[in-house]
Amino acid sequence: MMQEKLLTIINSIKRNKFEDLILEINPEQKLREDLNFDSFDLAELTVKIEEEFGVDIFEDGLISSVNEIYAKL
Repeated sequence: MMQEKLLTIINSIKRNKFEDLILEINPEQKLREDLNFDSFDLAELTVKIEEEFGVDIFEDGLISSVNEIYAKL
């Protein structure tokens, strides 16, 4: 369930950038390298995750992978 919600959030950001959507996420994926997120996308990701889950994923510093997001959630 958490993974599905996170996938929906990631794809909403990719859709806004007119990028291809992804079918699944895995813990090893890097936000910048694999998902092609820039600083603006990471800021949007933070806001959307906080709205959905009530957690500030960047509270303790930068996050670089999907697995680190899971750890925060």
